[in-house]
Amino acid sequence: MEELLQAPTEGYGEAIVIPKILAENFEIKTNLLQLVQTNKFHGFERDNPHTHISNFKRMTSTLKYRDVPNDAIKLMLFPYSLEGAARIWYEKELPNSILTWDDLVNKFVNQFFPPSKTTHLKNEISRFTQSFEETFGEAWERFKEMLRACPHHGFSELTQIDTFYNGLNEQDQDSQNAAAGGNLLSKTTREALKIIENNQKSVIQDENRMFLG
Repeated sequence: MEELLQAPTEGYGEAIVIPKILAENFEIKTNLLQLVQTNKFHGFERDNPHTHISNFKRMTSTLKYRDVPNDAIKLMLFPYSLEGAARIWYEKELPNSILTWDDLVNKFVNQFFPPSKTTHLKNEISRFTQSFEETFGEAWERFKEMLRACPHHGFSELTQIDTFYNGLNEQDQDSQNAAAGGNLLSKTTREALKIIENNQKSVIQDENRMFLG
């Protein structure tokens, strides 16, 4: 009877399998754990798993311990960086189903950044058009933000510049061409990017002068 009343324990193991650590007296530093816990991923629509992974890797790279692979540290700490829907997702993963850091990244990204979302964002980038009342500087910032929102977009720098330029209104296209001493797209990628960035700085400086004046 006593055995029947006991809660089952099978199937409740952790999804992540931590590699065997050979180092003696190894422990995660409290300050690193706290840092990870203050930068949690919740799984909201606006949350970007690529950004979370990048920030998480940057934080965990600060801890180096002899005979302890960095991937093992990341696997140990990653669950502590999840909250809400993201935590629920992790807890529903099958026990012992995540064996490597790459396994974890692939499952995490596919869950919170599915291929359909990638396709949607890539289409948005391809169809970029400067808004009616949008300044050149605002358009450039918005375009860069679109690229950051989908870091695996796969567009070359040449394609990015071509897309941005062709999405500008005629007046701002003329301004870029004037700064280039001809057609902006005839420049090398590096030259064109420098011209765009310099023009943005000039616009910001002009706006600041107008504001202060």
